[in-house]
Amino acid sequence: MIRYHNTATRAIEPFVPLDPEGRTVRLYTCGPTVYARAHIGNFRAYVFEDLLQRHLEFRGFRVRRVMNLTDVDDKTIRGARTSGVPLADFTAAFKAAFFTDLEILRIRKAEAYPAATDPENIEHMIAMIRTLVETGHAYHADDGSVYFRLSTFPAYGRLAHLNLDELRPGARVSQDEYEKESLGDFALWKAWHEADGDVAWESPWGRGRPGWHIECSAMATRLLGDSLDIHCGGVDNIFPHHEAEIAQSECCTGKPFSRTWLHCAHLLVDGQKMSKSLGNFYTLRDLMDRGYTGREIRYALLSVHYRLPLNLRFESLDAARAALVRLDEWIARLTAQAGDASPSIAMPVAGLDGFGAALDEDLNISAALAVLFEALRESNRRMDAGNLPPSDAATLLAWWKSVDTVLALGPEVAAIPEAVAALLASRAEARRNKDWAQSDRFRDEIAALGWEVKDTKDGQQLRPRANSANHP
Repeated sequence: MIRYHNTATRAIEPFVPLDPEGRTVRLYTCGPTVYARAHIGNFRAYVFEDLLQRHLEFRGFRVRRVMNLTDVDDKTIRGARTSGVPLADFTAAFKAAFFTDLEILRIRKAEAYPAATDPENIEHMIAMIRTLVETGHAYHADDGSVYFRLSTFPAYGRLAHLNLDELRPGARVSQDEYEKESLGDFALWKAWHEADGDVAWESPWGRGRPGWHIECSAMATRLLGDSLDIHCGGVDNIFPHHEAEIAQSECCTGKPFSRTWLHCAHLLVDGQKMSKSLGNFYTLRDLMDRGYTGREIRYALLSVHYRLPLNLRFESLDAARAALVRLDEWIARLTAQAGDASPSIAMPVAGLDGFGAALDEDLNISAALAVLFEALRESNRRMDAGNLPPSDAATLLAWWKSVDTVLALGPEVAAIPEAVAALLASRAEARRNKDWAQSDRFRDEIAALGWEVKDTKDGQQLRPRANSANHP
C-alpha cells in the first residue's frame, strides 16, 4: 500500500486514485516562472516530483503529469520591459534553459507543459472567471479588475491551516503574490495598466491579463479534469497560491480540486536561505561550472526526504560524488562477475524488496537508499570471498536496473574516443610485457584526454574522469 503525507490533513494516508480502475494518476506540479533561470531550490521540488512519478510508475500506475510554465505575471512583464523585448521573446530563452536543465538532471518529461499565454489557456481562464462572476464568487471592481470574493468560500485557509478570523482583513490584492498580513480578495483578471505595455488580452471586463492563481487552476482543469489525484509544490506555494487555486477551482466546478497535496520543504545553502546578497544563490549552471555533474547534483537533491529541509553544502555534493563512484564500481564489478549468465530465481541478497516498500511509505528515500547500499556492501563481501555465482550477480544487476528506473542515477554511457581506446589497448600490451613505466605513461595520456583507468583483477576499467570541484 502506498501512503503519502497529505498537507490538507497533516496525516499520512493511503493513496487511492480517483480512476475507477485504480491505475491512472492525475498529477499536477507547479512549474517555474520563466523570468530567470530556475535555481537549485526550484529543482529540489522538481526532483522530488520526478521521484514521485517514477515510483508510481514503478508500482504499475500510469501517471498523467502536467507542469505549467508561468510566462505572464508581474515578474515576467517587468523583465521584458527592462530588457526592451517582447514578452514572448524574453521568456523563450528561459523556457529553453529550463528544459535543458531538466534533461541534465534526468527529470522525466511531463505529459504536457502548458504556458499561461497559450491561447487555449487564456480562453479557459476567461471562461472560469465568467462562471465565478455569474455565480457571485467574483466581482468586477471599480479599478477595472475582477476579484475573487473571499467571503463566499469559508473553506479558504484550510490547506494552510489558517484561522481567517484571526487574520487582519486587507484591501483587494492586485499583486500576483502577497503576504499573509494583507489577506484579501485576490485578482482573477487584472485590468491593463501602462506598466503592462503591450501585454494584454480582450475579455468581457476589458483589456487586461490573468492573475497568477487562475492560471494554474485553468491549466490543471483543462488538461486533467475538475479533480486531481495529487497536486505538488514547495511549501512556499501553500499560501496564498494553492489556497487560491482551491477556492476558485471548487467554486467554479463544485468538485474537490485535489484529493492529495504534497509539498516539499525549503532548500538551504550552508544553513541559510538562498540570497544573492549572501552570495549563496546558485543555478544548476553555477554548480556545474564548479565541476559537479547533473547526476551528482540530482543525487544530492534526491537523497534527503522531501518533507525535511535540505541543507546543500559543497561537502554534500562531494559526498554525492563519492557515493556514485561506489555505485559505478559495484555495477562494473557485478557486470564482470555476471558475464553471460542469466538471473537466478532466488534473490541472493535478503531484503531487496524493501526498496519499493520504503518508497511506498511517503517516499522514504533514506530507507530506500539504505536498502541499495546494503545490497552493494553484501554483494561486494560475497565477491571478495569468491561466493557470488554469476547467476546471482546477474540477478542483482537486473534488480539494480529496476531500481534505477526510479532513481535515475545509473552511470553515464559515454562513447570511448578512438584515441583513448587505442591508448587503452597499448597500455594493456605494455602491462602484459611488464613494462610498467610505459603503462604509467599511457595512463597519464589517457588522463590528459579526460578518462580514468583503474586496474582490477578483471582487467582495466575505464570511465570518464570527474572534474575536481572548485570550492569557494
